[in-house]
Amino acid sequence: MRETHNFFALLSRQKYINRWALMRNDREESLAEHSYEVSMIAHSLCVIANTRYGKHLDANKAAVIGLYHDASEIITGDMPTPVKYYSEEIRDAYKKVEAVAESKLLMKLPSDMRPNYEEVFRSSDDEDEIYMRRLVKAADKISAYIKTIEEEKSGNTEFKTAKISTEKALQKLVGELPEVNDFIEEFLPAYGKTLDELS
Repeated sequence: MRETHNFFALLSRQKYINRWALMRNDREESLAEHSYEVSMIAHSLCVIANTRYGKHLDANKAAVIGLYHDASEIITGDMPTPVKYYSEEIRDAYKKVEAVAESKLLMKLPSDMRPNYEEVFRSSDDEDEIYMRRLVKAADKISAYIKTIEEEKSGNTEFKTAKISTEKALQKLVGELPEVNDFIEEFLPAYGKTLDELS
């Protein structure tokens, strides 16, 4: 009988982890939903980079990195942003905790599959890969901003400050990553529309 492994069963529990835990949500957002959205946006940012800016990024790999970018939260839980970035010491300590959690997750895979997933969890020194991972982080911010738009649209003022701070973070990225600007200008306005307007 074959040995069984817990990796995918554990990751499927992302649907039970709610984001934005310290804030009143009009609609809860699970880690699974967020990861899907980050994956989709990261892929599109790489397609924009390749199509319009002469990059040679692996958009499919970016999508997979987006899917797994918060996988460590299965073990750590979702640390609220104000806490995570309260000080350098806390941020650095949390990065170490995340690395330990990722290693623990990887050990839940068969040893012959592990190297493929290590490539997703661990960054290389390749210039294109570093740029691609920056776009995944940008996709994470865009996804957070979309959440603030949706909450604001439903009349929830709880996300007002989060929207302003996320907007500032995105503006900083726009100057460094033209793909982010393209996505914001061309795709973000549609997120405030009704289903009838989108159809």
